[in-house]
Amino acid sequence: MAAPIFRSFSWGRWSGTLKLSVFLPLGLRKAHSGPQGLLAAQKARGLFKDFFPETGTKIELPELFDRGTASFPQTIYCGFDPTADSLHVGHLLALLGLFHLQRAGHNVIALVGGATARLGDPSGRTKEREALETERVRANARALRLGLEALAANHQQLFTDGRSWGSFTVLDNSAWYQKQHLVDFLAAVGGHFRMGTLLSRQSVQLRLKSAEGMSLAEFFYQVLQAYDFYYLFQRYGCRVQLGGSDQLGNIMSGYEFINKLTGEDVFGITVPLITSTTGAKLGKSAGNAVWLNRDKTSPFELYQFFVRQPDDSVERYLKLFTFLPLPEIDHIMQLHVKEPERRGPQKRLAAEVTKLVHGREGLDSAKRCTQALYHSSIDALEVMSDQELKELFKEAPFSEFFLDPGTSVLDTCRKANAIPDGPRGYRMITEGGVSINHRQVTNPESVLVVGQHILKNGLSLLKIGKRNFYIIKWLQL
Repeated sequence: MAAPIFRSFSWGRWSGTLKLSVFLPLGLRKAHSGPQGLLAAQKARGLFKDFFPETGTKIELPELFDRGTASFPQTIYCGFDPTADSLHVGHLLALLGLFHLQRAGHNVIALVGGATARLGDPSGRTKEREALETERVRANARALRLGLEALAANHQQLFTDGRSWGSFTVLDNSAWYQKQHLVDFLAAVGGHFRMGTLLSRQSVQLRLKSAEGMSLAEFFYQVLQAYDFYYLFQRYGCRVQLGGSDQLGNIMSGYEFINKLTGEDVFGITVPLITSTTGAKLGKSAGNAVWLNRDKTSPFELYQFFVRQPDDSVERYLKLFTFLPLPEIDHIMQLHVKEPERRGPQKRLAAEVTKLVHGREGLDSAKRCTQALYHSSIDALEVMSDQELKELFKEAPFSEFFLDPGTSVLDTCRKANAIPDGPRGYRMITEGGVSINHRQVTNPESVLVVGQHILKNGLSLLKIGKRNFYIIKWLQL
């Protein structure tokens, strides 16, 4: 029995006539893997790692992409499970892969796993994920959808290249699972999967050999991911799934399921996993996530994450995380050899990624914060918003005070609970341990002056010692 296809579905921003399969005449099926081929270009950047299946199909993957794109654009999808309320840097390569394909004229789908997140993907994990409540998954899915749409909008607005792009669509797989009945689904789909094949997947084998083992929910994850691929193939003519290199087993399950049901060939493309300097995969579970949501990781923090990349990584990251042409990257690296102290490649990398994630305003904010913190720029402090100061000095207490006539440096420090009462606090000022807006103050009785102690934006940045900051917002100046 064929797997059921459900009709309750929103087409969103999709347009154009759906073509479920496109086959080229045998005479045109000459391998197209030269320097101008889309897949070859991304392979050269290091963005695309593996292709599946590489051989034995009626049409090979390079031909699918590089012949007649304008007439027959392909459809590619990548899944993102909402196990948190934000994407992180570890997701960026998959998104960059989708964007590069979109820029080449193909249609791409970002699939939020509102259903599959409740099971938990075991790929690349040594133990089971913590179970998430249904409402939390829904909230996370909504947040991920907004994040994906914001990234797609920044890409569209800030990185245009004059070509005609394909569409970018965000879907949620809960749309086709929420009305499913378990027994009906198992009866229709389960018979097309062989236990021996499912058990042979590396992700399954690793977990079965672990002390914790593997739950049935996790084991069933690859079946649902395979069905997602099938559903999108039937509804959108989606013939390619993109995913991290740890997703290859799940992609293979999708290929086998679709090929068995329809006789058609579909394909998988993997992107490399990004790891920390210790070799750990970047992500929420590893506890080292750099988030793409501003509420969790500010534009300044994201910018600094990439600025701090070592010289032996930065060229690779420019190829992976940006749309810069390879000759331009080569030129940037040549300049770096002459002036390594300027950290030109790191700054360009940080700027390109921050602009994609947070837009032009977010990049400007990151640069202002950098100037204010590392270059003690008063000009930068004066134009910073309350939000930027809170992001920059996350641990700093934030206070709002009315400015009384004659308010002194000592009064301000005590109001902010920044110094101890009595002679000790007084001495901290006189001995040079206090600064306001990057300027040292040594006279406790000095009256605050607007434009010096209080910036044009009504803020004062109080620093006690080397690391203790206090942010003060003055009201009704």
